[in-house]
Amino acid sequence: MSSSTSTTPPADSDYIASTQRGFFGHPWGLANLAGVEMWERFSFYGMQSLLAFYIYYSVSSGGLGLSEAAATSIVGAYGGLVYLSSVFGGWVADRLFGSEKTLLGSAILVMVGHLALAFLPGVTGLAIGLVCVALGAGSLKTTTSTTLGDLYSPSDNRRDAAFSIYYMGVNIGGLIGPLATSALWGWRGFHWGFGLAAVGMAAGLIQYIAMRHRTLDTAGSKPTNPLNKTQRRNWAIGLAVTLIALAVIIASGVLKAERLSTIVVALTSIAALALFVIILSSKSIDSDERSRVVSFIPMFIASSVFWSLFQQQFTVMAIYSDQRLNRHVFGIELPPSIVQSINPIFIIIFAGVFAAMWTALGDHQPSTPSKFALGTSLMGLAFLLFIPFTGAADGTVPFWAIVVILLFFTLAELCLSPVGQSLSTKLAPKAFHSQMVALYFLSVSLGSAMAGTLSRYYSTSNEVPYFLGIGLGSIVVGAILFFARGPINKAMRGVK
Repeated sequence: MSSSTSTTPPADSDYIASTQRGFFGHPWGLANLAGVEMWERFSFYGMQSLLAFYIYYSVSSGGLGLSEAAATSIVGAYGGLVYLSSVFGGWVADRLFGSEKTLLGSAILVMVGHLALAFLPGVTGLAIGLVCVALGAGSLKTTTSTTLGDLYSPSDNRRDAAFSIYYMGVNIGGLIGPLATSALWGWRGFHWGFGLAAVGMAAGLIQYIAMRHRTLDTAGSKPTNPLNKTQRRNWAIGLAVTLIALAVIIASGVLKAERLSTIVVALTSIAALALFVIILSSKSIDSDERSRVVSFIPMFIASSVFWSLFQQQFTVMAIYSDQRLNRHVFGIELPPSIVQSINPIFIIIFAGVFAAMWTALGDHQPSTPSKFALGTSLMGLAFLLFIPFTGAADGTVPFWAIVVILLFFTLAELCLSPVGQSLSTKLAPKAFHSQMVALYFLSVSLGSAMAGTLSRYYSTSNEVPYFLGIGLGSIVVGAILFFARGPINKAMRGVK
């Protein structure tokens, strides 16, 4: 056991949540953070529910007229870039501004991106909008999670419940966003839907600014590992060189739409490996912190596998909903994007149940590796549920089938996603507080980009091998993680 005192977690009295219980037994800071993330998810999922259709629908239908392969690759690459940018956001928070100020700037950038999609035509508006939203949303995800984690002591058993409540707020936005933007898409076209997403983010900004000083106090107000003047100059030069190189690559035409998701898979893998090496080799962490980071590696792998299946809601399942699904419900033909609101409905129903269950179980709840194993296995089972409908003709798969499948998506998600965010804050070394959260989101980035890459192998003619292979693969990963839970728990050094 290390004798270092610089990385000893603060006492419970140093955390806001230890004395504040005004919001369902939690501090009001939770309400503010859940609220801003609700509006950000309203805008994010409202836009993303239209994205694939906007890319591959014909120009006469208001789209860009690109291929389905290009659409799923762009959507996968964009999803991966969102979470890849979490590393950038975590770094900015830890080294420059602190998580709370970075959160505010990220929200503004997200709104700018939605405005670009709404008002700039063609591929230019698509590129500018997606880059701005991706950079802003990824940074926002990291910093809201980090600031929320700062409200609780590592020993507070309410942490997982707090992240589940936060997650429920996220999914209220995820439910309403696609419903609202789909309605505007059908009435006025794609760009009106994108404009509504910008309005939603503006509402989140107004709410956050109005409540920030009264609810968050000093949580996340300062960088945990600030750069000195020389480091700032070197990083600025490196950033300038990177941007110039990227501009040259884009101008050369090497980046083809169909390759984008695979490129992001490679970049994310490199970024994750580099960040693990940087943290583990740092002299700023002690032996206990290093062991905890090592324990996170198998969870990172399982999370990546989980998200490579879950994020196919926006690639394979978008096409499946458009072409394979019978969307006539009570005599009304629903738009294919409406499917994106099913998962948030189930989250809203079950997030409180899971939060109450983890709280009631307290120290007797399953360990985090067991929760990850269950989530990964349930996700694989969800894909196996597609197989009974593979023989159905296009447009005849019953709507209830997708509802049942997405129920399993939801149960899997609640076992892993809010728990993963909570775990990353608990395992984080003090000097790499936000960047450890970013590592978790890198697993989401890798999975999201893989969802775009895997979609190239999907077609109606090979549905059985596609769904069977992916489903069984995820179940195998879950089983391996479950049987390795003992050594992983030991490496966590007291963190549950």
